[in-house]
Amino acid sequence: MAYFRRTGATTFQPTEHVGGAWRTDEQHVAPTLGLLTHLVEADREKRGREDLAATRLTFDIWGPYRLEEMTADVRVLRPGRGVELVEASVACAGRTVVTLRAWLTAVADTSPLAGGAPAAPPGPDATPAWDPEADWPGGFVESIEVRRALAGPGRGHVWVRTGHALVADEDVSALARTVGLFDLANGMTVRADPRRVAFPNVDLSAHLHRAPDGGWLGLDTTVIFGATGAGLTSSVLHDERGAFGALAQGLVVRATGDR
Repeated sequence: MAYFRRTGATTFQPTEHVGGAWRTDEQHVAPTLGLLTHLVEADREKRGREDLAATRLTFDIWGPYRLEEMTADVRVLRPGRGVELVEASVACAGRTVVTLRAWLTAVADTSPLAGGAPAAPPGPDATPAWDPEADWPGGFVESIEVRRALAGPGRGHVWVRTGHALVADEDVSALARTVGLFDLANGMTVRADPRRVAFPNVDLSAHLHRAPDGGWLGLDTTVIFGATGAGLTSSVLHDERGAFGALAQGLVVRATGDR
């Protein structure tokens, strides 16, 4: 089972497991974010730049897109010996739907200086199982396993993982597989019932101080709805070894039917 099948050098077909949550005939954006990360890493390796690691990933979501074949493109915007800026994008039905700008920085041994990470929430074994289909439909939501503990509306921690491959028959890094789950932060500790209130995110930006181990992804999340139609989902990112970064998602908040 996989989220995408490669159909050409730059083309990918989503499977039924990518079905969206706001609308099941559209793609859930989460796997696309993982796919774009995979493409940036593949391009880096092709250019012989394994000395660089992704430390910031910023995705812009241009709008909803259907379960149709996508075409990808990757280019280096700012080459450099120790720092690079790489852009990747996917288009669906002739229009760009998601873009990624990734800062890659040189790997160095700073272990004597390491410290300052926030405390970890209770691990997946100490967090109750939860069925996300209680709040959300769609093939992607059906494909994940979730543990969740809430502290109040829009506040809590979850652990998520999937047994599905990101791209069929391709080696994919732990980073790309994990990024393919990042977008779940906005839906696992909801502040309002998504059947009554829509709060899709228009972007997602993650800063990483190390690469994740893969497996369970921990999201220690706070969701804020403002008074003028905007919102913010903020999460500290964890694996079972501890914190490895943080992400933010800007939201458009509307009563259902106003979108």
